[in-house]
Amino acid sequence: MNNFTIVRPEHLNHYGYLFGGALLRWVDEYAWIVASLDFPHCRLVTIAMDRVEFRQQVPNGSILRFKVLPVRQGRTSVTYHVNVLADQPGATSERDIFSTNVTFVRVDDQGQKCPLPQKGRLKSQE
Repeated sequence: MNNFTIVRPEHLNHYGYLFGGALLRWVDEYAWIVASLDFPHCRLVTIAMDRVEFRQQVPNGSILRFKVLPVRQGRTSVTYHVNVLADQPGATSERDIFSTNVTFVRVDDQGQKCPLPQKGRLKSQE
């Protein structure tokens, strides 16, 4: 699933480029949206994000595309791969700027782990 956003002045750091924290917020949010669509009526919380490495500076006005794909499902957790591409103003192609895996766990009303329903398109790893 793809999501898009545009980098605006409020997303910039003091050097004038995309602030890493803003990018991480979008990565977590868009991955959670896809997980919530895949597992409706499940309370999902982020428990892990793999390696965080910012590859390139992203200027104001860039359009970001977030590709979110399922990677694996365990008994109580599910992992999605998030790849972020940037299209600078006036550019004719996208640049790969960031990727990571985000893992969510299903919790009950008391915050305890509980089993996820099985989904056909995810590879079970537990």
